[in-house]
Amino acid sequence: MRAVVTGGAGFLGSHLCDYLIDRRWDILAIDNLVTGNATNVRHLADNPRFRLVQHDVTKFIDVPGPVDYVLHFASPASPVDYLKLPIQTLKVGSLGTHNSLGLALAKNAKYFLASTSECYGDPLISPQPESYWGNVNAVGPRGVYDEAKRFAEAMTMAYHRAKGLDTHIIRIFNTYGPRMRLNDGRALPNFVHQALTGQPITVYGTGKQTRSFCYVSDLIDGIYRLMMSDEHEPTNIGNPQEITILEFAERVRALMGVSAPIVFEPLPQDDPKQRCPDISKARRLLGWEPKVNLEEGLKQTLESFKKQFAENKTR
Repeated sequence: MRAVVTGGAGFLGSHLCDYLIDRRWDILAIDNLVTGNATNVRHLADNPRFRLVQHDVTKFIDVPGPVDYVLHFASPASPVDYLKLPIQTLKVGSLGTHNSLGLALAKNAKYFLASTSECYGDPLISPQPESYWGNVNAVGPRGVYDEAKRFAEAMTMAYHRAKGLDTHIIRIFNTYGPRMRLNDGRALPNFVHQALTGQPITVYGTGKQTRSFCYVSDLIDGIYRLMMSDEHEPTNIGNPQEITILEFAERVRALMGVSAPIVFEPLPQDDPKQRCPDISKARRLLGWEPKVNLEEGLKQTLESFKKQFAENKTR
C-alpha cells in the first residue's frame, strides 16, 4: 500500500506515518513545515518506505506513480497557530482539501479527512454525538478553524456523493502525546512549558470548563480502524473521560513536582465550555475505545517534553 499523508511532519501526521510504516506501507509525507517540524520524522529519514516533501497543499499536488490512500492532516490545529495564521488555515481547509480530494480522485485512491471536534463549536449538549450540528460562531476569531473544517467535511461528502470517491471523516477530540510543540498554545504544552520555566500556570476563565484527553496511540488506532471500515459519515474518536481544566492543571503540576501558583486569565472568545465525545458509534462500528489512562499517558508525554526542553536549551 502507498499513502500520501498531508501534514505528515506534524504531531498527529508523524505518528500516523510511523503506524503505517510499521504495517509496511510506503509513505509520501507532504508538509510545508509552517506548524509541522521535520524533526518529527527525522527517525524515518533513512527508511526506504518513507519520503518527506516540503510543499504547500493549497497549491496543486503532483504525485507520480500509484497511490492507494490520501490522508489529509495538514492544518494549523492549536488556537495560537490558527489565530496567527487565519487565512492560511482557511485555505488549507478549503483549497488543501479540494486539491487532496482531486489527487485521490485522479489516483482512484481512498480518502481520509482529519476533521475536529471544533465542528461542534461551543456545544449546547454534552457529550457530543455525530448527529449534533454544533453551535459555531462563523465570524468569531475561532471561526477560521471551525469553518475550515466544516467546509472540508462538506467538500469531502460532496466528492463521495457526486464522484463516488471512497471517503472517511474523523472528528478528532483533544489528543496529546510525544511530539507536541512545547509552545503550541494548547493546555498541556502550556502547563508543562510554564512549569519547566518556573512561571505561574495559566488557566483561562474559572477553569471549570471541561476537556477530554485522548492519548495519541489510541487515536491512531482509531484512525486506522476507520480507514479500513466502510463508514463514510463523520465519526468521533476521543476519550470520553471528562476533566476540568483546573483539575488538569493541578494534575500536571503534581506530576511535574512543582509548586508554581495557578493564575487565572479571562476566557478567550467562543472557548468551548464542554468538550466530550460520544463514542458509541466508534464502539459499535469499529470496536474501538481508548486504552491508555490519563496518568499513564501524561507520564509518557511529560518525559518527552522534558527531553524536548533540554534539547532546546542546548541549541
